[in-house]
Amino acid sequence: MQGMQRPGPMLSSRAVTRTGTMVRVRKAVFPAAGFGTRFLPATKAQPKEMLPLVDKPVIQYVVEEAIASGLRNIIVVTGRGKRALEDHFDVSVELEQFLAEHHKADLLETVRTVSGLANFAYVRQKEQLGLGHAVLVARDLVGDEPFAVFLGDDVIEAPVPAMKQMLDLFERERCAVLAVEKVPRSMSSSYGMVRIEPGPGRAHRVLDLVEKPRPAEAPSDLGIIGRYILPPDIFTHLERTAVDGRGEIQLTDALKSLLAEQRILAYEFEGIRYDTGHKLGFLKATVECALRRADVGPEFRAWLKALRLD
Repeated sequence: MQGMQRPGPMLSSRAVTRTGTMVRVRKAVFPAAGFGTRFLPATKAQPKEMLPLVDKPVIQYVVEEAIASGLRNIIVVTGRGKRALEDHFDVSVELEQFLAEHHKADLLETVRTVSGLANFAYVRQKEQLGLGHAVLVARDLVGDEPFAVFLGDDVIEAPVPAMKQMLDLFERERCAVLAVEKVPRSMSSSYGMVRIEPGPGRAHRVLDLVEKPRPAEAPSDLGIIGRYILPPDIFTHLERTAVDGRGEIQLTDALKSLLAEQRILAYEFEGIRYDTGHKLGFLKATVECALRRADVGPEFRAWLKALRLD
């Protein structure tokens, strides 16, 4: 990338193996242990990640982005009451047998595709101690290598998968990469916000990070959204990060500590993000996904046009 300085001594030695070979990102961590309180009572007995956009659960869209980006080792951080996540990506012998016996070949292929998407591993976050703690829980499964983090609330429609865009940047720059997008300053208290040194394109050097600042204190209008590429060094910084006023370990605070030692890049990805963690965002994503579907899109579009709204 022209105009972007190479990391030099600020690059962690952990980005190379003992033989000097550059380490590729192979694993993706999916924190999915939250209670989903914004969608109660729907999430009282089912994970919010399993809420469907048309006929596919939200988390599957995000897992498919990881796979399309070349990441097939998926680590899901779960909590109590999240067994449906494991069942969804597992083989269902009885269901497959039923579909085969009833000659439902298309549905059988759909079900088998889900269970064959990737290699899944699960680890439980026993307490709700924040995003940073959820990432730290995955430490033993990640090991000593860079890794990606996906937040399942963020569904991104993009010509090139958002994570693939970030991985291409990581391959060139070999440092942590955070996905960011412009957000209204009035919403800064819902995001980790970054102060940047603007780059020549979509990638910018991070100068500071602030977790959920008041609008007047936001360092810019760029908020961190649910895609990260992190070095293994982040685990040491997460261990050192104190809990905040809500008793949580924030990933943004650990990244601020990491920034004192290493470069971090903020990347304005190309694509449209739907925040399905909020009711309005979920509804918007549902409509957009339905309209793009060949099986229901045309009829749904016609119905929307004919719908009279007072």
